[in-house]
Amino acid sequence: MPNDFNIEQYNYTLPEDKIAKYPLLQRDLSKLLRWEGGHISHHTFSDAPHLIPEKSLLVFNDTRVIAARLLFAKSTGAQIELFLLHPELPTRDISEAMRLENEAVWLCLVGNKKRWKEGQLMLTVGKHSVKASYHDREANLIKLEWTAGITFAEIVNLAGKTPLPPYLKRKAEAEDTTRYQTVYSKNHGAVAAPTAGLHFTEPVLAQLARRGIASAYLTLHVSAGTFKPVESEDYRNHDMHCEQIVIHQTSLENLLNHQKRIVAVGTTSLRILESLFWYGAMLSQNPQAHFFIDQDLPYHMETNEGFAFSDALHLILARMKAENIRELHGETEIFIYPGYKIRTATGLFTNFHLPKSTLLLLVSAFTDGAWKGIYHEAIANDYRFLSYGDSSLLIR
Repeated sequence: MPNDFNIEQYNYTLPEDKIAKYPLLQRDLSKLLRWEGGHISHHTFSDAPHLIPEKSLLVFNDTRVIAARLLFAKSTGAQIELFLLHPELPTRDISEAMRLENEAVWLCLVGNKKRWKEGQLMLTVGKHSVKASYHDREANLIKLEWTAGITFAEIVNLAGKTPLPPYLKRKAEAEDTTRYQTVYSKNHGAVAAPTAGLHFTEPVLAQLARRGIASAYLTLHVSAGTFKPVESEDYRNHDMHCEQIVIHQTSLENLLNHQKRIVAVGTTSLRILESLFWYGAMLSQNPQAHFFIDQDLPYHMETNEGFAFSDALHLILARMKAENIRELHGETEIFIYPGYKIRTATGLFTNFHLPKSTLLLLVSAFTDGAWKGIYHEAIANDYRFLSYGDSSLLIR
């Protein structure tokens, strides 16, 4: 483990003109930096199927970004924005909450809150309407009621705006509705995109299939906490955000069949995989363990020598089959920083991240500290950074 946990080690100068404010018109024409064991080469993302090691399994996060920004106007003309963070009632499970009809309570960021003391807000889109009122003003819990006979996923698609990252410093535009989604997105619930996947196109996926590269789809609903900067001088003191995971039994079986050579598409996919390892480790000590990974668990929990990812998957599958669970739901706060031992993936697709961010700490852990050379090379070769930027393929 490193003996210096100062976040300033993970600072670097990111010129404003390197931040991609808009996506490329064609996803797979983005640049792709390939790093393997210290060697760097430069490519176009459409080359990716030929750069991935043979017989690999690509693990995708198939979450779908919801239009999480709801803009209400008071009769006085004041505009109130509700940014959906996560559901609270009648369920905290995002997958269930998106299927609800009629009403729910969500934790929200309330924009212009000082102008909304009490009372009800109304938002109308066509024949559909959404009402908002305080469930708990101090806690920013908002009761939302909408037109009967329509799911919450449908209502936010109609009434909401795309929640672009704050560092883009612009309002969402029409093209963002589709470009801020992966082409394989399926399960509604994220308020930020798993951006490493934004480069994949149907032709690239078809090429991967022709090369015999297998795929597995897991779900982690990315939360707004992914943008939270590390403000603690000692980055271990950062309060990591919690995100929900949904995994089908068939996906776990797919992982077991390919678990020796896994390439995670994005930091969120890697966080799912590593969370599965730790959940399996928990089950090895307590067969009734709840699927919740605390951010400090990996740094304090002892596992049996030789306990492997395959062991974890076997234990998880055994519990699912014993309890007739086809779809596993869990939560994770997993915090991967330098000194963490990666136990699942040997490859990682990821974009280029903000200085002093939890995502950069993860990249440093994955590359055994080689991030500085990688980022220096990317800046020198005019790569585009952050959510709409270019990509990298890191191979351990």
